[in-house]
Amino acid sequence: MMQRNEMINIIGNNDLNPEGNNEVGEWDYAKAYKEENRPFTPIQSSKGKRKYQTVDIRFVKDGVTVLVETKKDFSKNLKLAKEQLSAYVKYEKELTGNKIVAILANTDNDRIMTWRGVVSDSNYLPMHIKLVTMHDYINLFTPNINNKEEVMKNTYTLNEKLHKYGISEKLRSQFVGTCLLALKNGLNYKSEGLDSFQIRAGITSVLTKLLEKDINKASKLTILNTDVIDSKDVRDLNASDFRDILNFIENNILPYINDKTTAGQDLLNLFFVTFNKYVGKADKNQAFTPDHITDFMAKITRVDKKSVVLDPCCGSGSFLVRAMTQALDDCVSAEEQKEIKKKHIYGIEYDENVYGLATTNMLIHSDGNSHIYKGNCFDFKDEIIRANPDVILMNPPYNAQKKHMCKEYTKTWKQNQKEDPSKGLYFVKYLADIVNKNFNKTVTLAVLLPVACAIGNSKEIKNIKEELLQENILEAVFTLPNEIFYPGASASACCMVFTLGKKYGDTKTFFGYYKDDGFKKKKNLGRIEQVDENGDSKWTKIEEKWIELYRDKKEVDGLSVLKQVTGEDEWLCEAYMKTDYSTLTEVDFQKTINDYLAYLVKEGNIYES
Repeated sequence: MMQRNEMINIIGNNDLNPEGNNEVGEWDYAKAYKEENRPFTPIQSSKGKRKYQTVDIRFVKDGVTVLVETKKDFSKNLKLAKEQLSAYVKYEKELTGNKIVAILANTDNDRIMTWRGVVSDSNYLPMHIKLVTMHDYINLFTPNINNKEEVMKNTYTLNEKLHKYGISEKLRSQFVGTCLLALKNGLNYKSEGLDSFQIRAGITSVLTKLLEKDINKASKLTILNTDVIDSKDVRDLNASDFRDILNFIENNILPYINDKTTAGQDLLNLFFVTFNKYVGKADKNQAFTPDHITDFMAKITRVDKKSVVLDPCCGSGSFLVRAMTQALDDCVSAEEQKEIKKKHIYGIEYDENVYGLATTNMLIHSDGNSHIYKGNCFDFKDEIIRANPDVILMNPPYNAQKKHMCKEYTKTWKQNQKEDPSKGLYFVKYLADIVNKNFNKTVTLAVLLPVACAIGNSKEIKNIKEELLQENILEAVFTLPNEIFYPGASASACCMVFTLGKKYGDTKTFFGYYKDDGFKKKKNLGRIEQVDENGDSKWTKIEEKWIELYRDKKEVDGLSVLKQVTGEDEWLCEAYMKTDYSTLTEVDFQKTINDYLAYLVKEGNIYES
């Protein structure tokens, strides 16, 4: 048996007191709403006249609320208990906007049920069978840095295993993603006597069931099943080798892929980004967006439950997953979550193999009905108009060939032009034109582009920049860290934010010099998140600072500046900001001298006398 005081001591860890606003220490939402001068409409029980108003235990810290409703035995009427807890989640979300952990706890025994966010099947946390501290609940919404590095190490090991068993580089990422999807949904591969054919048949059965109601079922099954699971490389696996691969994925990758937490979302995208460094080595232009950057872009565009989000070059789907995660966290009910998954997420991807990754990614996140189209975004103008997005997030190809672009644009290319002269900026113009000609509203667009687009040395880029400013606002340009796509593409990138459908006028653009994200390169693992002396993520604090500067339009020497620009100007903070010399050290000076000497040697400008 566990009484209320014991529950409070465990969650509060003898250091944090619960929030109570009535005489018995419970939280009365009617009273709380009244104190905020807000109208309160209590939700009535579906059985009887009782109105839900007071939750038993409420802890609040760092933007996270933990709600605990106690019962002698909630299993006697679980439906009603979940209904009651759902009402409190709705009140809390409307009152504070906090992220929420909702718990049903018995007093006759130690049984509990825990949900991250709204009380729904997709948010249920079956592994949380005991109460933990408030710090642990807050961590449900914070990525675990050590897990990230561990899954990257495991991914490297898995790549060696796949090489050993003859799975070609082209197939590896999609093959592992499909295996993850099947394992997550109960694939049986351990039973004695199962041969390779039966294991593959089991995967096919899982995929077919998952895509049962998908309008693009046939094309998705072809890519996930026929092109991958029935490929010659996979067919040639014997049962023992197949089981070895599946067993490694289940024990060393799957435990880190918890799609019911923000950390899980991060790790899943990290897996795809990390694994894809082994894919398409001939294509040095693959620039899979790091997960922390997708998070930053979703936040600065203020994606919420009302947002309809489009990624017209969606790659493995990392922007879509991040946007969906952020929108789901904003919901107050399971119905709102279903609406988001069904109608609010749209993507387009040209490359067939990468399209398969996006499909798998969304399926792993229980979103088999997402609107992800295979093809060229220039051929989906009508679908973009029908989607009617509020937010566009994208990372277009920087060196697209003619086959990737629209004919109307490629007709203007020089005769010997082989790659997009705009370095991806034309994708922004294409979408801006659609919004300006067909939408009766503004749309927020955030895009990753090479720094060359911001500098604008070529006539092509300058012309597009000028055209964009005629009908749209350039809200911000953030200069990002060097080698942000490492170990993929080598391009230096910036993030541009536009408000499409609103004239630039006298607006000043926010320019951020956001070169330090707290990540460091590590051999075989890519760029790794660093921690401070307390073991906390450096990126978390850096991201908060970046967002604060942008939203408050603050000018800080060495970090940010406000400037009105034209298409002829450079769109980079470096061109306008003041240097903060107070932070410079002798080490910085020596490094600059060393870098300059190395440059002179490389260019052959130093000769022996």
